[in-house]
Amino acid sequence: MAEVLQAGLWGLVAGSALLLGAALGYGLRVPQKIIASVMAFGAGVLLSAVSFELVGEAYDQAGLTPAVVGTLIGALAYTAGNMWLARRGARHRKRSGHARSATQPSEAQQGGSGTALALGALLDGVPESAVIGVSLLDGGAVSLVTVAAVFISNVPEGLSSSAGMKKAGRGKGYVFTVWAAIAAASTVSAVLGYTVVGSFSPAVIAAVTAVAAGAILAMIADTMIPEAFDDAHLAIGLITVSGFLVSFALSHA
Repeated sequence: MAEVLQAGLWGLVAGSALLLGAALGYGLRVPQKIIASVMAFGAGVLLSAVSFELVGEAYDQAGLTPAVVGTLIGALAYTAGNMWLARRGARHRKRSGHARSATQPSEAQQGGSGTALALGALLDGVPESAVIGVSLLDGGAVSLVTVAAVFISNVPEGLSSSAGMKKAGRGKGYVFTVWAAIAAASTVSAVLGYTVVGSFSPAVIAAVTAVAAGAILAMIADTMIPEAFDDAHLAIGLITVSGFLVSFALSHA
């Protein structure tokens, strides 16, 4: 029971970063270059965590085939869900709305887009949180690197997306209800990652870890990198590498 509560607590900690980012994005006028820089740093952190904490771990546990197949399944599942949501107005859910071509639609412009945005945020957040719970299965201690990576990446995600929601005319109540719900879902996902996946064999656990990794990789490429590089300045590549190295250093500390 203690480990179940621990999984939920760490999932909540990581998910709370979405609310922190949302508060910054909705309450402050953050310059676009700052948003791009923070998003690039978060993308670099997640890329490192996926490489060394997820895909690497899946390979060590069960070999190449489960790692590759699981990663592909995760990417395919995320892409299919993302395509469905994109047609309903959630294509630019992580965009701050700075570029006219990447503006979130208002409800008047596309009915149901608000629901699609919420579902899209859930789609992005569940795999990240689930792996926090799964990480507890390896020795009974959560991977602090995974928690840190998810937390750091969640801040710019919430920041950029809430800024776009505000620009699309959505009120404070809607914005913070969405992110509070996603933070709660993150808690549940972490618990389920520990309780449900824990009953499987090591090969299945490795495959599930890889599925989450594939979904996260697809999310980075489809929703984080475009925002980070939409208004790119010359230091964006260096910032992304810095995020990657910070996460790498944490995983080897």
